Amino acid sequence: MGSPLFERKPLHILLEEVHSENRLRRVLGPVQLTALGVGAIIGAGIFVATGAAAHNVAGPSLMLSYVVAGITCIFAALCYAEFAAMVPVAGSAYTYAYATLGELFAWIIGWDLVLEYAVGSATVATGWSGYFQNVLAKIGVEIPLLLRESPWRYDAVSGSFLSTGSMMNLPAIIIVAIVTVILVKGIQESASFNATMVFIKLAAVLFVIGVGVFFIDKTNWEPFAPFGWTGISFFGYSVSGQTNPMGAPVGMLAGAAIIFFAYIGFDSVSTHTEEAKNPQRDVPIGIIVSLLLCTVLYIGVVAVITGMVRFDQLDINAPVSRAFQQQGLGWAEGLIALAGVAGITSVLLVMMLSGPRVFLAMARDGLVPRSIFGVVHPKFRTPWKSTILIGLFVTSLAGFLPIDALLHLTNIGTLLAFVIVCAAVLIMRKTHPEAERPFRCPWVPVVPIMGILTCGMLMFSLPVDNWWRLIVWLLIGMAIYFFYGRKHSIMAVERAKNAAVKSSD
Repeated sequence: MGSPLFERKPLHILLEEVHSENRLRRVLGPVQLTALGVGAIIGAGIFVATGAAAHNVAGPSLMLSYVVAGITCIFAALCYAEFAAMVPVAGSAYTYAYATLGELFAWIIGWDLVLEYAVGSATVATGWSGYFQNVLAKIGVEIPLLLRESPWRYDAVSGSFLSTGSMMNLPAIIIVAIVTVILVKGIQESASFNATMVFIKLAAVLFVIGVGVFFIDKTNWEPFAPFGWTGISFFGYSVSGQTNPMGAPVGMLAGAAIIFFAYIGFDSVSTHTEEAKNPQRDVPIGIIVSLLLCTVLYIGVVAVITGMVRFDQLDINAPVSRAFQQQGLGWAEGLIALAGVAGITSVLLVMMLSGPRVFLAMARDGLVPRSIFGVVHPKFRTPWKSTILIGLFVTSLAGFLPIDALLHLTNIGTLLAFVIVCAAVLIMRKTHPEAERPFRCPWVPVVPIMGILTCGMLMFSLPVDNWWRLIVWLLIGMAIYFFYGRKHSIMAVERAKNAAVKSSD
């Protein structure tokens, strides 16, 4: 008999959950799912991260960094799409890991996804606060220093935490509270709100590209790769390319690892499989279309802003709006800043929408308390208790902690999830070749293997501190699993029942 730690959840049980009474409401079509994907992808990554990545890590070659990160995501997206069509229930990569790699790996990936969505949400809320305060400043409104940001900030140069003079980041707390209320109310309302925000920011992105292209100076793209073409490290030791004074890798590939945060979100579409009207068809469409669309837009925006302003003169905090200001187009700065607020709001909404659905799947399996995380509201049909708890957790992170110190932790956690999903496709093709696959990942095993290799490469291109933070988070999760989850899982209960029957015989 194999170890209970690696016992897999049978596929037929997963499919039975689709028809259970305690399920979510199926109201999302392909357009709404694609909008959720776009809503999660385009936001802080395009309005904030591009400046720091071009200025400090990749220069104009950041355009190719987005291509590399986009291709990496496409490999993972095709694998996600196959699983989402096969198993149309909540849980995303957690559910896929349970069916292929066993309970322990499922717990690891579920705990990892919670980290991705919670820390990612807090990071986005902090970015939203900065953009919102910029908009207020345009109309002469200034938030008091005590309520402007978290009490500390992380200084990357000294590696220490410094006092900001503030008591809390009140705007971040308020936006998280508002989004939490919307999410508790219902998926239909959440999707409609997201669609409005997506329309606004897509219009802004197209405006940036359409107007900015006339102000491009090609000499700003020279040198194209000032930090080199690689930037690969292995647990903090440089393997290829240059490093900055802190020892972190820089270059085009290092840029891909850093801006990978900008792509986090397409995988969240798979967490809404249980709420899709026709999940076998619509979820793969939502995943793939949103990813391809956003990749093209990202490359266009980076090409424009690095062409408008030399990379080492880009503003790190608001690169897009300030690029227009530096060209004498001050009137456009306010419009882009407003669109940035809308764009980042939709990212926050989708990220906070996804976490409770992962917890819901884990609660159904008994790995976390069902009375809290497995309760679906009788009227709204949303996992309301876990939504409120995650909202409180994100509020604490965004309002009181220097979230910039944890930004790249979201990257490494997501890349780990992608590696596991790609591996799970290979395993499922061997163990369940007869299973119905409404969408099939093409060119197996090439696509899953390339997904594993490219995600692994980007993981090793991140600073070593992120590995240590990931290990600490996973150790905390393992303690919870062995003290609670392992004893209460439905697989453990089933084993106990079978053992009791055998002993009575």
